[in-house]
Amino acid sequence: MKVSDFNFNLPEHLIAQSPLKDRTKSRLMIVDSEVNDIVHSTFEQIVNCFKPGDCLVLNDTRVLPARLYGIKEDTGAKIEVLLLKEEGNDRWKTLVKPAKRIKTGTVITFGNDQLKGTCVNEGNQGEREIEFSYSGTFYEILDQLGEMPLPPYIREQLHDRERYQTVFSKNIGSVAAPTAGLHFTEELMKKIEEKGVHIAYITLHVGLGTFRPVSAETIEEHKMHDEYYQLSKGTANLLNQVRQEGGRIIGVGTTSTRTIESVAQKHPDGFVESSGWTDIFIYPGYEFKGIDGLVTNFHLPQSTLIMLVSAMAGKELILKAYDEAVRSEYRFFSFGDAMLILEGSSQQQ
Repeated sequence: MKVSDFNFNLPEHLIAQSPLKDRTKSRLMIVDSEVNDIVHSTFEQIVNCFKPGDCLVLNDTRVLPARLYGIKEDTGAKIEVLLLKEEGNDRWKTLVKPAKRIKTGTVITFGNDQLKGTCVNEGNQGEREIEFSYSGTFYEILDQLGEMPLPPYIREQLHDRERYQTVFSKNIGSVAAPTAGLHFTEELMKKIEEKGVHIAYITLHVGLGTFRPVSAETIEEHKMHDEYYQLSKGTANLLNQVRQEGGRIIGVGTTSTRTIESVAQKHPDGFVESSGWTDIFIYPGYEFKGIDGLVTNFHLPQSTLIMLVSAMAGKELILKAYDEAVRSEYRFFSFGDAMLILEGSSQQQ
């Protein structure tokens, strides 16, 4: 299957540059994969699409202020470092710009020498392993010096860091937000629970793959980067209960979906407490084992994310929905509008 099969024309002005004042006021496109129907709504109305006994699965990861700006100690050259993955012993896998200036042994200083990083290993495509030295607590220093690692297509400054966090974010470790969750407020979640819908939490720390385009010509050639996930005993028990009682499990975001599917693949007889690394790649032809529906944003052309949503609803229906989203001027990507894919969802309106 060709990567180019998942291309579509996206005018640049539809890329959302800032979040809405009210998280729930984004538009919502409801895609009913059972009858190939598309309905336009607003996110605050999503509660009408759920039934008592359904379960929403939210990713409670919290985004690191992972972008650091430093100075190359020997030349004074400006260096940008994006933290990607903690390797232990104060070592991090990072993306560095300009990477050609950073060789093994190079020292980078940040702030007023509050933080120093030494390159200890060189990788491909700008990857560098950096060992940090500092006095105090690393995450407190990072909170002072770091910036939110907004995607490159967002050019406007984010004045409130919390708008790139979900209201339920808890476990720090991501370099990008699970953006489908950005639409929820505590008030909306309360309304959903009052309807009898369960809410469960998993953790998947969003990593390097978010920043990597698909460079292969065919889907089968692409290799996903691994990301760390955790599914607690309580969540496992709740998901099993929902299954037994005939409820639907609805992933909020591709990260929650990838976590649930990773666990369901390993444990087909029922969910169990799990943690580890997943590089699961979901694209058309995949048979979902854990998820019945998906809340998601509108994704980049030819991305692994549009491939995942196409696996759930079908490529033709998704590309039709995306064409309609462009014509209707939906807002795209991280701060954009949302889509709900759920069989029978349009009849709930």
